[in-house]
Order: sequence, then C-alpha cells, then structure tokens
Amino acid sequence: MENTKTEPDADISRTLGIDKAAGRNKGFRRWFFRIGLVLLLLLAAFKWSMGSKNDAVKFKTLSAEQGTLVVTVTATGTLQPTNQVDVGSELSGIVRTVEADYNDLVSVDQILARLDTSKLEAEVMKSEASLVSARAKLLQAKATVRETQTELSRLRQLRKLSDNKVPSQTDMDAAEAKLERSLAEESMAKAQITEAEATLNVNQTNLEKAMIRSPVNGIILARSVEVGQTVAASLQAPVLFTLAEDLARMELHVDVDEADVGSVQEGQEAAFTVDAYPNRSFPAEIKQVRYGAQTTDGVVTYKTVLKVDNADLSLRPGMTATAEITVKKIENAVLIPNAALRFVPPKKEAEKESRNLFTALFLPRPPRPESKKNGDADAKQKTELVYTLRGSALVPVSIKIGASDGTVSEVIEGDVKPGMELVTDTVTVNK
Repeated sequence: MENTKTEPDADISRTLGIDKAAGRNKGFRRWFFRIGLVLLLLLAAFKWSMGSKNDAVKFKTLSAEQGTLVVTVTATGTLQPTNQVDVGSELSGIVRTVEADYNDLVSVDQILARLDTSKLEAEVMKSEASLVSARAKLLQAKATVRETQTELSRLRQLRKLSDNKVPSQTDMDAAEAKLERSLAEESMAKAQITEAEATLNVNQTNLEKAMIRSPVNGIILARSVEVGQTVAASLQAPVLFTLAEDLARMELHVDVDEADVGSVQEGQEAAFTVDAYPNRSFPAEIKQVRYGAQTTDGVVTYKTVLKVDNADLSLRPGMTATAEITVKKIENAVLIPNAALRFVPPKKEAEKESRNLFTALFLPRPPRPESKKNGDADAKQKTELVYTLRGSALVPVSIKIGASDGTVSEVIEGDVKPGMELVTDTVTVNK
C-alpha cells in the first residue's frame, strides 16, 4: 500500500516539474544572477571612479595692473532752475489782457497780464475827493483857530484895561475853551488828511497791482491764465505764471543713498546723462549735501544739489538725470580683479571623497569635525588672501585692500606686483 501511494506522488511531481533536482538548479541560477549584477555594479563604479581621476583641474587667471582707480557713487534726480518764481495776483478780478506766453524772455517790471481796473479807478477817484475834503476842513479849522485866538486876545486886553473887572472870569474861561476846541478841530482835520492820503495810496497801489509784472529777469515756464478768466484771491494768491530766473545756470537735485552719503562731499566733481542726449555726458559739481533725510518705501536718502552749466540751453527743467559722483580718485595704484578676492581653492579631501565612489561604498570615512571659525574679525576684515600659480601649485598671498569700484580693488599692502597672474576660477578638463 505504501509503494502504491509513493508512485503516484512521484508521477505527479514529475508531471508538474517540481522535483527536488529541478528546484535546486533553479535556486542556483537565481543566486548566480544576483551575484553577477552586484559585480557589474561594482565594476561600473570602479571604472567611473578611475575615470574621474583623469579629470585635470586648471585655473583661470587675470593679471594685476597699475593704473588709476576712480570710485563713484550713482544717484538719480531731476534738473531744476537755480531760482524759480511763481507769479500770482493779490487782487480778485477779471483778466482783461495777457501779454506774455510760454518761453517768452521777460525783464524786471515787464507787464505779464492786466486785470479789469474799472472798480479800482473809481475807488482811487473817491479817495482823491476825500483827501480834498479833508484838506478843506483843515483850512476851515485853521480859520476858526485864528478867530478864537483874536477874540481871546481882545478879551484879555479889555480885562487888563478894566483892572480885571470886565469881562468876567466866566467869559474868559469860555473864550479859552473855545480856542482849545478850535485847536482840537485843527488837529482832527490834519489827521483826516493823513487818513485820506493813506486810503488814496492803498487804492493807487491796488490799481498798480492790477497789472501783473515780472519780478525777475527770466523765461516763462508755465502760464495758467486766459483772457476773461476770473481771478479769486482769498486766502492764497493764485499762481498765474511760473518763471525761471536763469536757465544758463541750473541745479541737479539727486537722492543719495544713506550707505553712500558719508563719502559725498561739497566740491566733488560729477557727470550725468539725460534721456534726451544718451551719448552726451554733462559735467557738474557738488554744491550742497543736505542733512535732512527723506524716507520713501523704507529707503532713506539725502538730497544732494549739484551745480550745472547750461550755457547752450540744451537742458530743460524737469529732466530726469543719472549722475556719477566721483568720491575718490587714486593715481598709480596696484589694482587686482575682485574675482581674485572671491576665489576659494578646491578642497582636495572633499574632492577625493566625492569622486572615488568605489572607496566610499566599501570604506566610508568618519565625518570630519567642523572647521573652527576665526575669532579675529578685525584682522579678517583688513586682510585678504589671493592665489597665484607656481608651476601648477596654488600659492597664497596675503594682502590688504583699500578702495574698490566694484570691478577692481586697490592693494594697499602685500606682495602683489603689476603683471602678476592671480587665480580667479577653476576649470575642469576631461582627459
């Protein structure tokens, strides 16, 4: 019975292909495939690491030079006249004539416009009549004074001749009071004359102010009045004309950033350009650096005024200008490119670890301790390291730098000579 059971089981195993010998062969092939795949990966990693060793590192260099270093500060602003005057009217009225227009050259006291003067002329005539009346009253008061003085003198003479009996003391007191009243009326008449003269002067002045005149010699930049327009002067005089005194001398008002204002001083030279003449540079000179700060969107700037010569009248008020202010100029300086100051030599150990993948897979290194920071901050700020080549080796050179224009820097101290090649970057070449 047992043999009978075994034979059918063997037949079933052979039929399904799961006999023990076949299972062992299949497991061996699977492990062989896995081992081969790992060997292929290791071989590829080894070839990659060996190939990376053939990459040669070369360096880009630039030479130090001797020349002039010009340090500038850039600022933008607008051109303005040296003296700009707004001409308005103190009086209200209707504009009768306008006698000047845009760009007209005007002189001092030249009439620019006239207001209607009908009412003002009537007031002047009224004032003149009041003055005449006041003067007539003064003559009348003087006559009364003379009359009372004569009467008082007669009474005094009579009283003297009558041994102080006639006239009575009451009559004498009345005569003296009458004289005093006449003298007061004379003084009042004189005061009325002064008042009438003052009123006449005011009305004549208003009549004169009805003619709008130029206060300076200059050119008309703006006109905001037309014939027939009503001018209403209440709390503030309306502006009718805007004049520039002399466009041959102008000012450039620029906003200097707070980081640069410390190096900008009065008397420094500058040059600026405007969009109207993109290929032309205009000279200027610092006239004033104002202490008052201006803050716009969190940016602090300081208004700086530059003197501009505009003899050919090519520049116009309101033009936007970009100025380059020369804050420092150093002759015969040893100059090095700023790229040499930014160069950091490659770390050999880090390069080996990143390239030799085969070693990294099987012989991992322990993590390196972090480099300690230099505690001498002042020395780090004053000194810099640049690198030159001696054969194919990098040689550090310690220097102290001074002023910089953003592209090159001045060498104050250090063993750097004009013509010395300084490393600025690395280049990897595949061999």
